[in-house]
Amino acid sequence: MPAAGCPFCPGSGLVPGGYEVCLYPNDFPAFSTAAGEFAEEGVPADGSPFYRHTAARGACDVVLYSPDHLLLPSRLPVSHWEKIVRLWTRRLDELRAVSGVRYVFIFENTGEAIGVTMPHPHGQIYAFPFIPPLIERQLDSARQHFGETGGCLYCRILAEEERAGVRMVAANRWFAAFIPYFARFPQEIHIYARRHLGSLTEMTAAEQSGLAEMLSVVRRKYDNFFGFAMPLMMLLRQSPVTGSHPYCHFHVEFDPIQRGPAKLKYLAGVESGAGTFLNDTIAEERAAEFRRTEPLVCLPQSGE
Repeated sequence: MPAAGCPFCPGSGLVPGGYEVCLYPNDFPAFSTAAGEFAEEGVPADGSPFYRHTAARGACDVVLYSPDHLLLPSRLPVSHWEKIVRLWTRRLDELRAVSGVRYVFIFENTGEAIGVTMPHPHGQIYAFPFIPPLIERQLDSARQHFGETGGCLYCRILAEEERAGVRMVAANRWFAAFIPYFARFPQEIHIYARRHLGSLTEMTAAEQSGLAEMLSVVRRKYDNFFGFAMPLMMLLRQSPVTGSHPYCHFHVEFDPIQRGPAKLKYLAGVESGAGTFLNDTIAEERAAEFRRTEPLVCLPQSGE
């Protein structure tokens, strides 16, 4: 039986009865393929050229991680994360073919402190008709570094982190997880692809499995760090879907807002108003704590 009022549970009548992972169209999408064509310059709004608007062309999907309503993402086995990675990849490939889509943003919000009202394990995929501002700033920095040095900014960051070693958290053959030198949030962890590649669609099957393994390890460490499910945002960074972007490097950012066992990190005046993040933790010390933190033991699901 589905949990009361949950549209994501099997038996709700809105999702398949026996799914493992499932793509669900957002009931209240901010972007839609029915919205018409996106105009770069927009059209005048309210009879004045000062404000401009255009059609919100794109897509908004929900990715249901599991049919189990209360199962935390940290409890998903690696084999199940592989199914999620494959679903992300398949949907990315589909959205790249949609006219007007320029960027596909895959992300997850977890925890009531983040503002999540639906505990059913899920993430989201937004297809934008433009490149979102923060992502554009990151792309600009990577493009500038590439133009000045001929190399990838993220390959350099990964090389520096592996050379120093003190901020590393976990690694496998295909991916490395670390707290970056420039971390903004307490407990912020990034996962970088070891091979220079721009998006999920460029990964081999082995790399997809390696990503699933690293996602599992990091999530299980997070939920064992303070002894409870860590409220966080998981953000996948990859190439825009149009054009050539040799400076792009696939990586995953985790932004937890838990400052301490009983404190949250609020983005107050200096962060929200000035864009300057104050992080009262030391990356090297936090990374050492994460290396010592054992991942939660994850029992196989039935049928795995």
